[in-house]
Amino acid sequence: MAKESDTSSRANDGAVSKQEVGVTDDVVRGLEKMGYHQELTRTRGLFHILFMLLAIIAVPFGLAAPIATSLVAGGPANIIWGWVLISITSEPLAVSLAEVCSKYPTSAGAYYWCFRLGPPKHRVLLSWINGWLTMVGVWTISLSVTFGTAQILVAGIGIFHPEWEPQAWQTYLVFLGVAVVATLVGIFFNSFLPTLDIICACWTALGVIVILVCLSVKAASGRHSANFALTHFDPSGSGWTPGWSFFIVTLFYQPAYTFSATGMVASMAEEVHDPTVQLPLAMSWAIPISFIIGLIFLLPILFTLPDVATLLAVPGGQPIGVLFQLIMGSKGGGFGMWLIIFGIGMFCAISICCAASRATWSFSRDKAIPLHQVWSKVNRSLGDVPVYAYLLSLSIQLLLGLIFLGSTAAFNAFVGVAVICLGASYAMPIAISVANGRRDMQDAPFNLGKWGFAINIFAIVWVVFEIVLFSMPAVIPVTETSMNYASVVFVGFAVISAVWYLINGRYNYKGPPLPSDDDSQVVEFEKQGN
Repeated sequence: MAKESDTSSRANDGAVSKQEVGVTDDVVRGLEKMGYHQELTRTRGLFHILFMLLAIIAVPFGLAAPIATSLVAGGPANIIWGWVLISITSEPLAVSLAEVCSKYPTSAGAYYWCFRLGPPKHRVLLSWINGWLTMVGVWTISLSVTFGTAQILVAGIGIFHPEWEPQAWQTYLVFLGVAVVATLVGIFFNSFLPTLDIICACWTALGVIVILVCLSVKAASGRHSANFALTHFDPSGSGWTPGWSFFIVTLFYQPAYTFSATGMVASMAEEVHDPTVQLPLAMSWAIPISFIIGLIFLLPILFTLPDVATLLAVPGGQPIGVLFQLIMGSKGGGFGMWLIIFGIGMFCAISICCAASRATWSFSRDKAIPLHQVWSKVNRSLGDVPVYAYLLSLSIQLLLGLIFLGSTAAFNAFVGVAVICLGASYAMPIAISVANGRRDMQDAPFNLGKWGFAINIFAIVWVVFEIVLFSMPAVIPVTETSMNYASVVFVGFAVISAVWYLINGRYNYKGPPLPSDDDSQVVEFEKQGN
């Protein structure tokens, strides 16, 4: 356990070191009241955890990686107004999660919240279901980021070698390199990660400004009117009616994907100095800040957008490198803009793999994953890092990535599965809280007050709407290539989880620990035969 000190007030500005802060008595006692002992080192203040969340959201990367589909199924209006819509509709979910997180700030996250909020008779099953939704979500969203970064790297190579059409195995090898580097950085430079989050914030802020200025000044492929940049909408490529095309592509391939991992930062709760205050603030402010970053990034691209047909004809299907090259009017200029996006992608990969490892470690700590004794170990010599949980998360990414060698369409389904699983895992504890009349949230440090019911219900309904749309194909008529296999993959994971519960989980998984000082809950829990 790290050295204790009485400097929690100074921790709030996020500008104090690990040696100066340590773990305060109040934070340790708060964690123990939730049934856990302090095992990780608290090195993050408010700005560290906010910047880490912004790195996970990674707006320029999240908007750039799937831009091809947005162009083919709508164009500029779809991109810009979709961003505005999803930024507005995602905030209720973020603040709803922030409220629950402020009361139960543990790395266990949503499955712990379901356990504490759920009825005693069903709390174990609810936490099991939520925990596996979370696991599948964090593993597949990490996979989508590391693979997306690999595709961005391939697009950068395409700037100088436009004739090169990468084979599936070549893309996989690039992905393997990105995933391994992101994991190794997290394992061997854990103490440096808070500083890396600050560097990422500076890189992103300066990067979008550079892109804004350079693209606006050069515009080598021509300029468009405000009418084109803000209202041009051509959904003919999708085959859907205009309304459905807007919602399906908007949700499936850009903004909703960008914001899908907002709740993952909860898994870092046990490394934050004052998580009841700092985590909710980070979660509630991340989307408004990201919205501004997104506007700065998107507007210069839409006002200087090159010919869409040329972009969609790029080998490999990732046009962002060529897009920047055409706007800048040179390979060197295009590469400079591309480098900003690639850097953000790598920062995102490092941060999201870190958060996924903590979620994996926490679920293992509660004995819910096979061989949990291994994955729940913390390496003290490397600075309290759950090394084996990191390696499990990496291994699953690499194994799932092999699917790309056989079917690009099936592999792309993992993006949809990630959003579906994470969205469902976020909505569950909020729905349980609403069903309880929000009684449990009355004393939450970050309280939504009289607007709580309305905000929670909107968040739940919107998640359900997202899940439906993420199960639909982006274009019709459906072919083997354009088929959306997200629902198939989701059901497959659900069956595996259910079978494992019947074989092992129902006998060995007792849920997260109950607080030792909560006698009424302990008695009630024991009455249920658990």
